[in-house]
Amino acid sequence: MSAEIDFAVPESVEIYDTTLRDGSQQEGISLTVDDKLRVAEALDDLGVKYIEGGWPGANPKDIEFFHRAPREIRFGNATLVAFGSTMRPGGDVNSDDTLRNMLDANTEAVCMVAKSWDYHVKEALRTTLDEALRMAEESVRYLVERDRRVFFDAEHFFDGYKNNPQFAMAVLRAAQNGGASTLVLCDTNGGSLPFEVERIVREVKSSFPTQIGVHFHNDSGCATANALTSVGLGATHVQGCINGYGERTGNTDLSVAIPNLTLKMGIETIPREKIAIITSVSRHLAEVINIATDPQKPYVGTSSFTHKAGLHVSAIARRKDAYEHIAPELVGNGTRFVVSEMAGRSTVAIKASELGIDLTKEQIATVLEHLKTLEHQGFHFETADGSMELLLRRATGWNQNFFEVESFRVIDDFRDNSEQLTEATVKLWANGERLIATGEGNGPVNALDGALRRALTPLYSGLNSIHLTDFKVRVLDSSSGTGAKVRVLIDSSDEVGSWTTIGVSPNVIDASWQALVDSIVIGLLRTQQG
Repeated sequence: MSAEIDFAVPESVEIYDTTLRDGSQQEGISLTVDDKLRVAEALDDLGVKYIEGGWPGANPKDIEFFHRAPREIRFGNATLVAFGSTMRPGGDVNSDDTLRNMLDANTEAVCMVAKSWDYHVKEALRTTLDEALRMAEESVRYLVERDRRVFFDAEHFFDGYKNNPQFAMAVLRAAQNGGASTLVLCDTNGGSLPFEVERIVREVKSSFPTQIGVHFHNDSGCATANALTSVGLGATHVQGCINGYGERTGNTDLSVAIPNLTLKMGIETIPREKIAIITSVSRHLAEVINIATDPQKPYVGTSSFTHKAGLHVSAIARRKDAYEHIAPELVGNGTRFVVSEMAGRSTVAIKASELGIDLTKEQIATVLEHLKTLEHQGFHFETADGSMELLLRRATGWNQNFFEVESFRVIDDFRDNSEQLTEATVKLWANGERLIATGEGNGPVNALDGALRRALTPLYSGLNSIHLTDFKVRVLDSSSGTGAKVRVLIDSSDEVGSWTTIGVSPNVIDASWQALVDSIVIGLLRTQQG
């Protein structure tokens, strides 16, 4: 009968980020306390409603975080939440360490996890179902009576409901009786699919007047879809992580869920004006956490609004919304056009226009033919925006006049104590003067970069603000063994932005030199422009 009830889509939804606790369980993530404080500041600036800071008492870092956060962060939008579990089986709320630690964190709100799958109660807790219900109700009541708002995370709820719906619902009822403000349905194993979630959330929503929240893991690839489905049925509290961090395959990705909820479903989440910074916050958190964001991530990825095929670009040139589901500026992202052998005239023309380069039709045709030849040789310009800019400029007859390379040489010196030192010598012409400089480094690129800078910095002081930030090598034809061509990509940056340059050769040092020279030329162009 309850399945026939139609639920109104809510006007607003609370956004609850658990990056600092659940997200930190992802393989490869290890946050210092300072990192956690920086993440919390960014999340508060984004305007999320709740930030789960960790499990106070569980480890020294979380203890220190809850001590420092209220003193070092002025929370303007978010409420800090302490996480913990119910008391232990057979225990007493008045002497339970976990409950005491949650109180000692001095947060307005707490999140309490409890088993709602009978299998876990019997096998993990090794107690009775009646005892599990007592633990839930008394633990919630203990914290509520001490003026805490309690989010009740029903762990493994969807699996528990499928196996024993009576007990799963009884756990929610116990929490409600104890005074929990929000009943959070957790798909802890992450295996539920949207049609299952719809059925179960509908049943819960029809049975409880208490606010319903959801927390989905992404093991079936459906976490965000499941969250949206739940909100469509009336859930008004969504837990997850910016960038979808979390154990195994992660949690609901809030950097995707928030734009979907607000821009697609018309539901208020974070303040409207904050939607426009979600891309920058996503990337900032990725830098702090030190895990590169997937470039194909919806809404916030660097490739989310990037166009490569000539047909698409031609249409976008006439109507910007032809191949973009939203205006990328709404989420702080932007349209990008990358040029490759698949490019059409429109792609090249738009890219040149972005750079302020005027190309004739004949020059565009020449660029396209040259581009196809180079990509056949192994170049890959869609990822090398710096080298692409130089290719377009040269099509107009431009040649860089900063310096001219006469020759370069690299020597590796292996010493008796196993120490390796690389020495590079470059011979250049600049301003009518022959320059010779030597650089030392821990490898050929480092040494060549040092030699180039030693030669050119006296003439171009702007080089001091240009830095090589990454270096990648890829073998293009592994069947050729050590004689295979390699592709080298060098990422560089200055105080304003970054760029990538490319080199291809059977000789890795030659390929590196090509990319390095292009990098320096682009950097000098940028200092010249301003």
